Amino acid sequence: MPDLLIELFSEEIPARMQRRAAEDLKALVTDGLVEAGLTYAGAAAFSTPRRLTLAIEGLLAASPATREERRGPKADAAEKAIEGFLRGAGVTREQCEIREDKKGAVLFALIEKPGRPAPEIVAEVLERVIRSFPWPKSMRWGAGSLRWVRPLHRILCVLTTEAGAEVVPLTVDGIEAGNVTEGHRFMGGAPFTVSSFEDYEAKLKRAFVILNPEERAEAIWHDATNRAFASGLEVVEDRGLLAEVAGLVEWPVVLMGEIGADFLHLPPEVLQTSMKEHQKFFSVKNPATGRIERFVTVANIETADHGATILAGNRKVLAARLSDARFFWDNDLRVARGPGLAAWTDRLDNVTFHNKLGSQKARIDRIAALAREIAPMVGADADLAETAARVAKADLSSEMVYEFPELQGLMGRYYAEAAGLPTEVAAAAQEHYSPLGPSDSVPTAPVSVAVALADKLDTLTGFWAIDEKPTGSKDPYALRRAALGVIRLVLANGLRLPLDGALRNSIYPSMIARDWHAALGESNALLGLSGFAYFAESKNQEDYSPEIAQKAQDLLAFFHDRLKVHLKDEGIRHDVIDACLAMPGSDDLALVVARARALQGFMGSEDGTNLVQGFKRANNILTQAEEKDGVEYSFGADLKFTETEEERALFAALDAAEARIAPAMAAEDFAAAMSAMASLRAPIDAFFTAVQVNADNQIVRRNRLNLLARIRKICLQVADLTRLEG
Repeated sequence: MPDLLIELFSEEIPARMQRRAAEDLKALVTDGLVEAGLTYAGAAAFSTPRRLTLAIEGLLAASPATREERRGPKADAAEKAIEGFLRGAGVTREQCEIREDKKGAVLFALIEKPGRPAPEIVAEVLERVIRSFPWPKSMRWGAGSLRWVRPLHRILCVLTTEAGAEVVPLTVDGIEAGNVTEGHRFMGGAPFTVSSFEDYEAKLKRAFVILNPEERAEAIWHDATNRAFASGLEVVEDRGLLAEVAGLVEWPVVLMGEIGADFLHLPPEVLQTSMKEHQKFFSVKNPATGRIERFVTVANIETADHGATILAGNRKVLAARLSDARFFWDNDLRVARGPGLAAWTDRLDNVTFHNKLGSQKARIDRIAALAREIAPMVGADADLAETAARVAKADLSSEMVYEFPELQGLMGRYYAEAAGLPTEVAAAAQEHYSPLGPSDSVPTAPVSVAVALADKLDTLTGFWAIDEKPTGSKDPYALRRAALGVIRLVLANGLRLPLDGALRNSIYPSMIARDWHAALGESNALLGLSGFAYFAESKNQEDYSPEIAQKAQDLLAFFHDRLKVHLKDEGIRHDVIDACLAMPGSDDLALVVARARALQGFMGSEDGTNLVQGFKRANNILTQAEEKDGVEYSFGADLKFTETEEERALFAALDAAEARIAPAMAAEDFAAAMSAMASLRAPIDAFFTAVQVNADNQIVRRNRLNLLARIRKICLQVADLTRLEG
């Protein structure tokens, strides 16, 4: 069985596109071959800055011949119907057979397709793939019509069998396929021929090209860490940067240089970000001090001076970049230590957060008020929480964050410290954005938690107020992430935060902002006539009550949906979560989760499963009787009307369980409550085995139904068991 080697050789492919392009080449070619009848044993795709490569092993030498029978219309059907069938099947009337069946004589087309040789199919598939390749961006060059990410120079396409290598005949836009490729742009020497993938990979390495991007990345990391270790330093790990740099070079040469002493006082994050974003340099830090002292760059060529000239040029360019960063840092410090962060916050009055919700400054005012309200609930000082909320976003006006937006929050901490603000306030400036994702750390400092919650709740209630909610896969304002952030803040810190009240209090200011900006759209005269404060005072919160209640309820349901996703990752069943959400206090997420975890553990036991079945049986009998009789059986059963030992045993068990469940529920000890509930399993099972509920004696029947009502009442204290499946 032959092996297939394909290489598409071009000018440099952007590093960010290489991995996806290799995956697309593999998928498109292999799918096309299989669809044409050529199966294979295995395939692997590779990429370098100048080539996409696909190696396929165990390809069939030819597609198998096929024979298909296709049933047609009756032999005496209308001529047009027969012609349509023949045309669709690609046969003539003479190639059809007439067979008798229950409906009479019917035409059957016999479609035979001979096998095709692999080279013919490969050429057809590869040309189609090249001409329709899904590059994010592509270009035309010269007089041709082919579009490629960069000018395509060569197509290598070789089938290798035991008899030798064969070039697949193929021409695309004047580029004829062959068995020739070339190595490194500067060190690779003359083009060379290849006969198989093994031959190809070995010759490339001799021509200073490492084909596998993972091998290039490993070589870079190994050399970089060794060089740093030899100097008593360590490389700051950045897997994303490593993958990107591996896509920029075919023959990585690692060089380490020094950062000028004039820049070592800059925050390490500033140095790291500047070097990464502008120069694609790795940062090298001193583990004893945490300072970034050197950099690692990766060249694509070996030089006679061992990279000295390259390093000199890089240091010169880096010095210019870091001079800008130092300028921004020094200017920002002058503001933080002089006028203070309020100068930056005031500028945010001219920065629009959303055209229906006003400026960033107006949003900060809302967050500050909400943070002050939340502070006592999370154990934070209200004054510190409000102060932190008012300065947390001040760095958005700083020169450093303007240049490096990814440093927002972090620079806020540095500037808050420079301004002499309390440590808790500085920490909140950095941490209030967290958690940004499922793997991000969760703030635990009370002031940081208060501001982080206020920030996320204002985002959610603001966009709910203007009906900008996530739809399907679209979530342009990252509201799902904000809701998950609130959930993680609450659960990680064990907060007893009633969300309904917080949502209602946060929605109202957002509605005022919404209506204010809607009014401005109708009459700009409002600005000079009254201003926002007057407008807000003219509004009565009671007028908004129905809308506030509806939006708060809708937003709480959104939180519940996000909570289900979060708890699903813990392995908690969705019906268990639904059973807990149906209970009072569903806006207290910590309470819901504690109940759900206890119920999940209870349902994992045999007693739990069997008790739920007994509860459902009792509930079904009771529900049917209540519907039939038109009454509610909830007036309490009487021991004197019992007739069997099983009834009396169930009475005693219910008394004992209720005595344990009531204090456990008051203490929110759900595990203890469910343990007490589990003790009911045996007496309930025995009751249903020995007792007929719908007895002929109506007094006994009513007493037994009231006994079932007591089972239902006791069990429903813990969770809504009617929502459990199974």
